Amino acid sequence: MTTTTSTPPTAPDRTLALSRRLFAYRPALFGANLVLWGLVHASPALLTFAVSRLFGGLQDAERLRLAGQNIDPAVTAAWVALGGFALVRVARFGIFYGAFRLWIQLWYTLDALVRRNLLGYLLTARGSRRLPDTPAEAVSRFRDDVEDVAGYTEVWVDAAGFVTYCVLAIVMMARVDPLITALVCTPLLLMVFFVGRLSPVIRTYRRRMREATARVTDFVGETFGAVGAVKLAAREDAMVTHLRHLGETRKAAALRDVLLTELIRGVNVNMVNLAVGLVLLLGANKVRGGALGVEDFVLFIGLLPRLTGSMGFFGDAIARHRRTGVSYERMNRLLQDAPQDTAVAHQPVYLDREPPAPPAAPDAWPLKELRVQNLTATHDSGLGVLSASFSVRRGEFVVVTGRIGSGKSTLLRALLGLIPAQSGEVSWNGVRLDDPASALVPPRSAYTGQLPALFSDTLRENVLSGSGEARLNRAVRLAVLEPDLDALGHGLDTPVGARGVKLSGGQLQRTAVARMLARDADLLVFDDVSSALDARTEAQLWDGLFGEGDVTCLVVSHRRAALQRADRILLMVEGRIVDSGSLDELLERQEEMRALWAEDAG
Repeated sequence: MTTTTSTPPTAPDRTLALSRRLFAYRPALFGANLVLWGLVHASPALLTFAVSRLFGGLQDAERLRLAGQNIDPAVTAAWVALGGFALVRVARFGIFYGAFRLWIQLWYTLDALVRRNLLGYLLTARGSRRLPDTPAEAVSRFRDDVEDVAGYTEVWVDAAGFVTYCVLAIVMMARVDPLITALVCTPLLLMVFFVGRLSPVIRTYRRRMREATARVTDFVGETFGAVGAVKLAAREDAMVTHLRHLGETRKAAALRDVLLTELIRGVNVNMVNLAVGLVLLLGANKVRGGALGVEDFVLFIGLLPRLTGSMGFFGDAIARHRRTGVSYERMNRLLQDAPQDTAVAHQPVYLDREPPAPPAAPDAWPLKELRVQNLTATHDSGLGVLSASFSVRRGEFVVVTGRIGSGKSTLLRALLGLIPAQSGEVSWNGVRLDDPASALVPPRSAYTGQLPALFSDTLRENVLSGSGEARLNRAVRLAVLEPDLDALGHGLDTPVGARGVKLSGGQLQRTAVARMLARDADLLVFDDVSSALDARTEAQLWDGLFGEGDVTCLVVSHRRAALQRADRILLMVEGRIVDSGSLDELLERQEEMRALWAEDAG
C-alpha cells in the first residue's frame, strides 16, 4: 500500500552527520583503510622524487665526467635513488593488496548495515508500515541508494591520501618555482569552484534519474503480475507502447545525469592537459635558460598529472556528496516517521559469524476476549470506519459483512495495526494494546488478506515461510489444498510463479490460509478469503477448522456458508457497525441484511 507523504530534502550538514555516524560503525576498519589508502595515494610523490633524484644524479655524473672529476659520488646517489624507487614501488604493491582487501570488507559491511536497518525498521517498527511510493521504488532505494551511500565511503577513504599527495607535491614544486606552481593550481581550484556551483543541478538530475528508473521497474513488475489480464484484454501493444514511453523518459533522465558527470570529468581531464601545457611552455624555456634543472623539470612533470587528477578528485567528491544527499533523502522518505539516523544506526550484521538464534515467540496470553472500542480509521481511497466497537470472545466465529466500500477490510486492517487509526483502542484480555501491529502476531493472531501475496518459490516454502514442518500436513489439510496437490504436478514442491501466477484464485487463497495455519495462533483473521472458493470448498474449510476444536475466527464475508455458521454477525453500512446479532435476528430486523442475503442467493 502506498501513500504520497513527502519529506524535506536532506541538508548537506545532515549528509555529513549521517556519513560520520556510518563510518563510526567499524572505526578500526575505517581507520586502517584511511592509513593504507593514504599510503597508496601519497607514495607516488616519493616515487617521483626518487626518479627526479635519479635524473639529478645522472646529470651530476655527466657534468663531473666532462669536467674530469670523480663521478663516483654522483653515481652512488643515482643508485640510491633507483633503489629507493624500487623499494617504494614494491612496497606500494603490497600495501595496495592489503588496502583493497580491507576496502572490500568495509564496503560490504556498511552496505549490509544500511540494508539491514532499512528492512529492520520496515518490518519491526511500531505502528503501521506503509510504503510512501511503489514497491519498485522501494527496491530502487534498497539497491541504488544504498550502493551510493556505501560507495560514498570511498571519497573519505581516498581523501586523506589525495590531500597528503597534494600537500607534498605543492610544497616540492613551490620550492623549485612558486610562480609555475601557482599558475598550475589556479585552474584546478577553479574546477572545484565550478563543480560546487553545479551542486543543485547534480542533485536534481540524480533524483530524476532514480525516479524514472523506479517507474520502469514498477511497470515491468506489475506487467509480469498481470500477464493474464493483459492477454485477455488484447492490450499487448498498448503495454509495449507505455513501456517504451517510460524507457524513453528514463533514457532522457539518465542521459542528463551521465552527461553532467562526464562533463565534470572532461573538464578535469582538460585541466590536466592545461596544467601540463603550462609547465611545458614555462618549464622548457627555463631549462634552456639554465634557470631550471633537468631534475626539477622531471619533478614537475612527474608530480603534475597526479596533482591535477587529485584536484579533479575533489571536484568529483563534491558531486558525489550531492548525490549521496539525494540517496539519504530517498531512504529517509522510505522510512517516513523514523529518526533521521535510523538508516545508519549501529546494529550487528553477522557477516563473519553465525547470527544468534531468533528471539522466542512472545507470550501468547491465551485469548479470552478481544475488545475494540470507538475505532476510527481512514483508507487511502477515503473510505473508512467510524467509531466501531465490538468484541470477539474465545471460541466464537464472528463475521463482518456489508456492501462493497462499507469499511469491512479497513476495520480489520486498523484493528491489526496495518493502517493507522485516528482514534479508539484495542484490548486483549482487558489489557490495552499500545501497538497492535507488534502485538497481534503469532502466536496471538494470524491474518490472511483479501489479496494474499505469495513469493516466487515452491508451494511448500510459501506455506512454511520459514517455520518448521511439524504443522505442514495439518495446515494443507485444513486449507483444503490436498485435492490440488496431484493436479499441480510436483505437489508441495511445485513452483507457484511470480506472486502465485501459476495458481488459480482459489488455490492462491487456500495457500495463504495454509500459511496462516502453519503457525499456532489464538485468533484467526480472514479478509474475504472465500471469495474465490465454491460453496462446497468453503464449507469444507469452515467445517475442518471448527472440527479441530478450540478455534476463534474473525471473518469478513458476505457468503452464505460463513453467515450461516456465524455465532455473531457485525453489519456495516457506510463505515459504521449499524447492528450485530445472529443471522436470524439480523434478517428479521435489518432490511440491509435481507438485501445482502438475497444478493448472495442470486
